[in-house]
Amino acid sequence: MKKAFIIFLFSSLFTLISCKNEINTPIKLQGFVFGTSYNIIYYDVGISFEEEIIQLFEDVNNSISTYIPTSDISRINNGDVGVIIDTYFKEVFYKSEQIFKETNGYFDPTVGSLVNAWGFGPEKSLNNIDSSRVKDLMKFVGFDKVTIENNQVIKKYSETYFDFNSIGKGYGLDIIARFLESKRIANYLIEIGGEVRVKGMKPDGKTWTVQLENPNTDGSRSAYTYLQLTNSSMASSGNYRKFRMAPTGEKYVHTINPKTGFALESNLLAATVIAELDCADVDAYATAFMAMGLEKTIKFLEAKPHLKVVLIYVNEAGELAEFRN
Repeated sequence: MKKAFIIFLFSSLFTLISCKNEINTPIKLQGFVFGTSYNIIYYDVGISFEEEIIQLFEDVNNSISTYIPTSDISRINNGDVGVIIDTYFKEVFYKSEQIFKETNGYFDPTVGSLVNAWGFGPEKSLNNIDSSRVKDLMKFVGFDKVTIENNQVIKKYSETYFDFNSIGKGYGLDIIARFLESKRIANYLIEIGGEVRVKGMKPDGKTWTVQLENPNTDGSRSAYTYLQLTNSSMASSGNYRKFRMAPTGEKYVHTINPKTGFALESNLLAATVIAELDCADVDAYATAFMAMGLEKTIKFLEAKPHLKVVLIYVNEAGELAEFRN
């Protein structure tokens, strides 16, 4: 009996040590999705869910990616009125509608036709565009001109073109977070193209450290600052890397102002938003803030104390400055 107890005790101790080692050993997954790279780190279980995660990415892409001709969003944009949308599309649609209303239209994924015209869509070529052309395209912009009925998208104008890229990375990240949590994983970091969602802490009890980039316009990458995160999402939007040059030499940035239809530079170079929300939310807010500009964003934040930001801008002296709340 005593011998059996000792064997059982040893076995239990070995199991505990093994479990502890599994918990302390991270699973790291890397790859390419949504036109950018992803990194996933999680603890708690010694199991790689890479195949399941890749499938989830593919499912989201097939729903809301404008870069896949057969995706639901591409078919809807091309005039297919018979598309029965899935849960992914509906969730992104309703989230977009909510933040469209909250930001008074500064976040608006129906700017797709303008995104394409300014050369930031799948074709990536700057079309000949002037104020008259912008005015014509603006007729089709407005999330209040689209709705969902019986799992189908209804557009007031067939020319309205959806572009969920400003919320899609964050949403895809949320889908992976849900999956990990369904597997009882309580400590993870998910990063897709600079958008981040974290939960819990590392085994050493430390919070997750994430890097913010300097707004370098020469294409180089360097650290601007580091942030400590736990149980929150972070997303950044900036105009210092993605831009187009017109034959006239004028510079057009990738953030389209849904109020004007134009894509001109402002003194706000980058907006980073951190909150205990879905990453889709902070992704959308970051885009909205770039369209709002510095002063309107600071005013907007007065009524949103749960949104924490790092706004990098050029001050009146031409120097790099920041606003944090």
